[in-house]
Amino acid sequence: MNQPYKKTGAAEEWAIEAHGLVKTFGSNRAVDGVDLKVKAGTIYGVLGPNGAGKTTTVSMLATLLRPDGGSARVFGHDVVKESQIVRQLIGVTGQYASVDESLSATENLIIFSRLLGLGKAEAQTKAAELLEEFGLTEAAKRPLKNFSGGMRRRLDLAASLIAQPPLIFLDEPTTGLDPRTRSQMWDTIRRLVNTGSTVLLTTQYLEEADQLADRIAVIDRGKVVAEGTVDELKASVGSSSLQLRVADPKHVASARHIVERILSVPATVSQEVGKLTAPMADADLVTDLLVALRQADIRLSEMSVQKPTLDEVFLTITGHGVEKEENGDSDPVVESNKAKAVHV
Repeated sequence: MNQPYKKTGAAEEWAIEAHGLVKTFGSNRAVDGVDLKVKAGTIYGVLGPNGAGKTTTVSMLATLLRPDGGSARVFGHDVVKESQIVRQLIGVTGQYASVDESLSATENLIIFSRLLGLGKAEAQTKAAELLEEFGLTEAAKRPLKNFSGGMRRRLDLAASLIAQPPLIFLDEPTTGLDPRTRSQMWDTIRRLVNTGSTVLLTTQYLEEADQLADRIAVIDRGKVVAEGTVDELKASVGSSSLQLRVADPKHVASARHIVERILSVPATVSQEVGKLTAPMADADLVTDLLVALRQADIRLSEMSVQKPTLDEVFLTITGHGVEKEENGDSDPVVESNKAKAVHV
């Protein structure tokens, strides 16, 4: 069994360093000069629509595809020149579960464990531990044809963790899951990082990136078009907005006048009764605004500060929504990797 990776120097602060990665399929430049730096011990989100190049990028980083240009290193090891070492340091979970429906969950995990070099007893113990970790103990002997999509996805993730890899690639791990199962997967991913792993997560779900990622790269048409923390990306498209609801709708006009005078910005009246919205560039002025409203005897029933959403970030940066893609094509590498969800 592969042993957990131990850092040996400051250079391994970076789990992934990629520079100018390129991959072409015929005339299609699926990945067009991607740069990524992923700090060890973090969750890094790669956000983009179908066909953006997310899966192809992960496949190159995981040594499943050879780059046509650029370079990448995993914990300081070149993914092309030192691919065998890299494969000992990573786990890969793809969009499609690589399990045998004729076998039970326990039997699948034991087979994966034996393929990775574990003895029979050790494989049985590891399978039991993983099934408990992923809440599948009660279904351990059930035929996989009776598993739900969420159960299959959890089993797939469990299989990729048999060798306790320090770097885990999760390629759209919650696609098609119901909200409850998706939330359970999020908890599992957080636990992986809390126990020392690094996770690179590709996703189309804005909420998923918002909830999990320490940093996010937005990929569109094979290029990284934005990168940063969630707050940095949100701040890049504009300030937060102040939302007020006036208790008495007849005071809306007066309240709007006060808001515009104090904040020195235009305020808009929502279609919702008594609601006002205004950009909030200077949070210090909110106190002055509340005092002015009270002095004018204008009561508020509600007040909130709304940051820009990741949806607004993506729309601003790319010019289209995160799940909209002009040609609707999937990542070219997906078709060849449909059955691949392996620890390599």
